[in-house]
Amino acid sequence: MAEGRQRVDKWLFFARVVKSRSLAAKLVQAGRVRVDGRKAEQASDAVKPGDTLTITLERRILVYRVLDPGTRRGPAEEARHLYDDLSPQPSTTSSPADALPPVRDLGSGRPTKKERRQIDRLRRLEE
Repeated sequence: MAEGRQRVDKWLFFARVVKSRSLAAKLVQAGRVRVDGRKAEQASDAVKPGDTLTITLERRILVYRVLDPGTRRGPAEEARHLYDDLSPQPSTTSSPADALPPVRDLGSGRPTKKERRQIDRLRRLEE
C-alpha cells in the first residue's frame, strides 16, 4: 500500500468510530461508508489524508476529513487528531417531544388507557 494510505476499516477502528475492526468491515460491506462521495466497496479500500468520509450510523451521519492515517487505536484524545469533524449539527427544532402521536384506527387492537376509562364509565352507568 502507498505511503500515507490505510485500509478504511482499520482507520475507522483507529478513529474510534466503531468498537472493532470486524464491525468496521461490516459497516463498509453494508454500504454505509463513502470516501469522497463514492461508496467504499471493500474494507480494504484505502483512505489518505485529505479524503472525506461520510459514515451512516444508526441515528446519525458523520462526516470526517482524514488528517492522519494513525498507527494504533489509542485513547480518545489521540483518535481526535486523526480527523476533522465536518458533521452537520443535529437540528434543535424537531425533538421527539414535538412529534405527533401515532394515529390508530378506532376499535383496532387493544383499548388505550383513555378508551378503557370510557368503557369503565359506561359499565358503571349500566349497573
